[in-house]
Amino acid sequence: MIGSVADLATEERRSMLALIETLTVDQWRAQSLCGDWTVREVVAHHIGYDLHSTPELLSRMVIGRADPSPRSNRRRVAELSDMSTADLIDAYRSHLRPRGIAAGFGSRICLTDCMIHQQDIRRPLGLPRSVPVDRIRPALNFATYAPPLRGAIRGRGVRLVAEDIGWSFGRGPEVRGSAEAILLAMGGRTVVLDELRGPGRDHLARNLGALD
Repeated sequence: MIGSVADLATEERRSMLALIETLTVDQWRAQSLCGDWTVREVVAHHIGYDLHSTPELLSRMVIGRADPSPRSNRRRVAELSDMSTADLIDAYRSHLRPRGIAAGFGSRICLTDCMIHQQDIRRPLGLPRSVPVDRIRPALNFATYAPPLRGAIRGRGVRLVAEDIGWSFGRGPEVRGSAEAILLAMGGRTVVLDELRGPGRDHLARNLGALD
C-alpha cells in the first residue's frame, strides 16, 4: 500500500515516465501550458534539480542558483539543453524517487510539480488522464501555501471547491470545478477557467490576470 507523500510522488513520476516514453519527436517539440516552454523543456525542468550531486546542490544554493524562482528555473533548463530526449528519459527513469530540492516539504514539491507539469504536457497533446485522488488531495493542500505556486494569493477572495473529491479552500464567492482544474488554476493556468463556474469565477480570472 502506498503511504507517504514520497511514495505518492514516486508513483506520480512513474506515471510521467510512462507518458514521456511514448512521445513522438513532434510531441517533444510541442508547446506546453507552462509559459513559453516546449514539452521537452518542461521535462528537463522537472527532473533538472534531481541531477545535481549533493556538493553541486549545496554550491548552487550558496550562490543563489538553486532556488525555485523563474529565473533559476530558466537557467537550469538552458543548462540541460544539450541533453537528448533519450537522455532525459534515462535520467527520469533513474530518479523516480525525489531527491534534493524536489524532496522538499516531505516530497510535496515533487508531487505537486509533477502533477501540474504532467497536465502541462497532456492537455496540449490531447492526452487526458484520470488523476488519482490520493495524489491530488495532498497536492491541492500544498498548493495553497507552496511559495512558488502562490495558490492562496491566486485564490484570494474566493472559495475554491473541488467538487469531485469534496475539497475546498478559502472564503468568498465559490469557484467550483474538478480537482484537476482547481489545482491548475492555483498553478496559474488560465486555460482551465472555462472549466470552472460559480459566482467567484470572474474574481479568480482577475487574480490570474485573465480579466482587467
